[in-house]
Amino acid sequence: MITGPIIAIVFIVLVATLLLKKYYPHAVLLIAGLLMLTVAYFLPGHDPFPEFKKGFIGFNIFKAVRNSFAGTNAGVGLMIMAIGGFVAYIDKIGASKSLVYIALKPLGLFKKHPYIAASLVIPIGQILFVCIPSAAGLGLLLMASVFPILINLGVTRLSAVSVITACTAFGLGPASAITVSATSIMETDTVGYFIREQIPLAIPLNLTLMITYYFVNRYYDRKNNVTETETEVEEPKLTAPLYYGIIPIMPLILLIMFSEIFNFFGDEIVLDTTTVMFISLFVALIMEMIRKRSVRDVLKSLTIFWSGMGDIFKTVVTLIIAADIFSQGLISLGFIDGLVSVSQHLGFGAIGIGVVMAVMIFLASMLMGSGNAAFFAFGPLIPNIASKLGVKTTTILLPMQFSASMGRTVSPVAGVMIATAEIAKVEVMQVVKRNLIPLVSALLVMLIYYYI
Repeated sequence: MITGPIIAIVFIVLVATLLLKKYYPHAVLLIAGLLMLTVAYFLPGHDPFPEFKKGFIGFNIFKAVRNSFAGTNAGVGLMIMAIGGFVAYIDKIGASKSLVYIALKPLGLFKKHPYIAASLVIPIGQILFVCIPSAAGLGLLLMASVFPILINLGVTRLSAVSVITACTAFGLGPASAITVSATSIMETDTVGYFIREQIPLAIPLNLTLMITYYFVNRYYDRKNNVTETETEVEEPKLTAPLYYGIIPIMPLILLIMFSEIFNFFGDEIVLDTTTVMFISLFVALIMEMIRKRSVRDVLKSLTIFWSGMGDIFKTVVTLIIAADIFSQGLISLGFIDGLVSVSQHLGFGAIGIGVVMAVMIFLASMLMGSGNAAFFAFGPLIPNIASKLGVKTTTILLPMQFSASMGRTVSPVAGVMIATAEIAKVEVMQVVKRNLIPLVSALLVMLIYYYI
């Protein structure tokens, strides 16, 4: 029966249109998912609520919402909220700035080669993005710290903003929301996935960005006859000691030391991401008490952590839940079966479907301005597709994950793009223009490197 998949495609087009018009994505995905579940209920041969006994559909659709909230908040949701709270806290105490200051110190050696200095920001920033997994957060932090350094090295404003946004092009690492979601979908070890799957793919992609940004920025600057900035920018000031730079990377160190892969301390001691975030938080609190010697003020600062958790819940976690309902709706209408059937009819195998899904999620991320929204909507569909094709879920899911964050970096409605362009006093479309060639090149390199 093709009725269900056709209706699903209509909903996908409608959702994409609404998101392009900047409708609130959480509500759009949630309502679309509920409507699809309702439609599937009345279609012959479809059962959108197999886990519930037959009953009133009006109750069952909201039971599905309840189950999604309960399942997400108990696992992935808590993990992502803990990450968000920790990122907010280390930013507040100045630890993030200390880490960035240390990491970018070597750039001063390239004062006579501004385009090389700009390109070197990309791998350094990507490493920072692993430790500070917030695109908008890291982008603003780099604008406050790296941007003045690049300007003083002779890099133009547009070139500086373009490489800063490029630092958020790959959402990888154990603390990344997309990584957490992907490993949850695959039911695999986060650190193992990061080391075995993400890093080998990220290396050639970062090299691709470094090379293409070097030539693209130099070309556009010469074309526009721009050789220097029009105004001076003050260099940022540190607000915490340099040794505070260890705090942001502490979760990564602990996760690797106490992971199933390295197993330094035996099988009995394996730490998960959520636990590591709370441990790192309390280490930061102790360091703050030693530095400030004010127990009252430091304990009060814990509210920053709770506020950060709340901010992540209302933005990312609720988006995951809405996207989960949306994907349930697509599944209930037979979208997966239809996609696999059509792909097999056209002669596509796992590689063909992987390429199609990667390109689709790249475009969806451009439209939504959010890599998370695109990945959370389509990621949960992949295990069923992979099982039907007889391949590992990673085969399709990993390129999709990278495509989602790459698409955000060329989206004119993405928060990180708008915020960084505003601070630099440049047009966001000009930044998108400079990002487009490098990111499309990286997408092509990824598909060729991974599948061929």
